[in-house]
Amino acid sequence: MTRRVLVRATGSARPGQLGGLGQALAEAGARLLDINQSVTFDMVAFETLVALDEAGEEQRTRLEQSLEEAGDRHALVIQTVDVSEEDHERWSRGDGHTRLIVTLLAPKLPATVLAELGRLTSAFGLTIELIHRLSGREPLDGEAPERGVCIECWLRGESVDLDALRKGALAIGADHGVDLAIQQDSIWRRHRRLICFDMDSTLIQAEVIDELARRHGVYEEVAEVTERAMRGELDFQQSFRERMSKLAGLSESVLADIAEELPLMPGVEHLLEQLRRLGYRTAILSGGFTWFAEYLQRRLGFDEVHANELVIENGVVTGEVREPIVDADRKAQLLEEMAARQGIRLEQTVAVGDGANDLKMLAVAGLGIAFRAKPTVREQARQSISTLGLDGVLYLLGYRDDDRDEVLGAR
Repeated sequence: MTRRVLVRATGSARPGQLGGLGQALAEAGARLLDINQSVTFDMVAFETLVALDEAGEEQRTRLEQSLEEAGDRHALVIQTVDVSEEDHERWSRGDGHTRLIVTLLAPKLPATVLAELGRLTSAFGLTIELIHRLSGREPLDGEAPERGVCIECWLRGESVDLDALRKGALAIGADHGVDLAIQQDSIWRRHRRLICFDMDSTLIQAEVIDELARRHGVYEEVAEVTERAMRGELDFQQSFRERMSKLAGLSESVLADIAEELPLMPGVEHLLEQLRRLGYRTAILSGGFTWFAEYLQRRLGFDEVHANELVIENGVVTGEVREPIVDADRKAQLLEEMAARQGIRLEQTVAVGDGANDLKMLAVAGLGIAFRAKPTVREQARQSISTLGLDGVLYLLGYRDDDRDEVLGAR
């Protein structure tokens, strides 16, 4: 009868330890079933599951002796634990369980959030199998890292209520100033190909229509309508036409002035450079205006732009836009059309936006991210980022800071 043994080896990391451990297992005639290795601050940990096929205790004794000698030679503390058939069967069945990725993002990560995450996952019957860091190391002077902190946790368990789990994660994030984004682990997570962005308050730190209204002296009237529309309290097309009508008579020269002064969202230039080098197709899907979206396209290198076209006659804004108006339905439709045109699955698409008119686009995309969004939008979106810059999107795609530096260095 096959006997299964879990071997744990820990110690200060040195060259040759894996080879020594493997040699000890081979000398005992053990058959390798599984192995994990990790190194943290030069401390190594091996966990190896092996099978012993000989009856009796002789092979088990040989294994202990071989491992003891290997531990002495390679400065490892080694323990062995018999694994029952019941435990092995439960572990094997777990390979087919739900697998989730929880990404924690923040300027600095408080230790208390890990305790809260542990309690949350336990309440849903989830096991944390792996925790690793995607962000670079924190500076010794105590300042927050330039790109923030990101830790990724791999979870496994029975089928769970994802909506309830996300609600719990949002509550933890709100209490501790941390973003907790939950994704289902799948082959598509590292194979996204198309990323679509809203423009106003996503790519730029402004609502362009409000800036136009400010220059035209109707800011207060337009801003009130904009705020209600972003909260989802007004139909987008109706509110959009109402706001546009107030801009009639604005000089076209004002548009150029505003474009030059648009404040980019932190991290957007780094993000676009990375995405371009990684081979992603990028697009702007905006309820704003092509005049400004095309300006960003030239500046940042977007592949496609879809936005509303202002009607300008004799150098003056008429207060009208050409059909069709890019609203929530149109954004979702455009994303689907682009995916079909590129021959990719919707699971390979990403959408990023901040307003209620982005929710349908976020729902259609394989990965929908609410970025610095209103609470009602964060609650309805599957993932959200509020604590870091826009390049935090790379963490949700699974990229490490080391990956970013390698991509930028390959010039």
